[in-house]
Amino acid sequence: MVNFKPLADRVLVEPAAAETKTAGGIIIPDTAKEKPQHGTVVAAGPGKKDEPNTVKAGDSVLYGKYAGTEITVEGKDYLIMRESDIFAIV
Repeated sequence: MVNFKPLADRVLVEPAAAETKTAGGIIIPDTAKEKPQHGTVVAAGPGKKDEPNTVKAGDSVLYGKYAGTEITVEGKDYLIMRESDIFAIV
């Protein structure tokens, strides 16, 4: 568990690993890998005054391709974004 508490409607997400192979078995080089658009919520803020957050730690979520800001916490890479940048809980 990471020692990080987002404020308001912010959510800390650990992005899923990028695909390294295609369905046909072709290995994808690092330069051609696409940014993942799904990940796991690590921590979530309490939400806004009249709008509590609906996601919680452990939820698997889908988000926009360019959503969030990349940050490093305790040597690990995460994304921090607003809950409104999250499309769905899967």
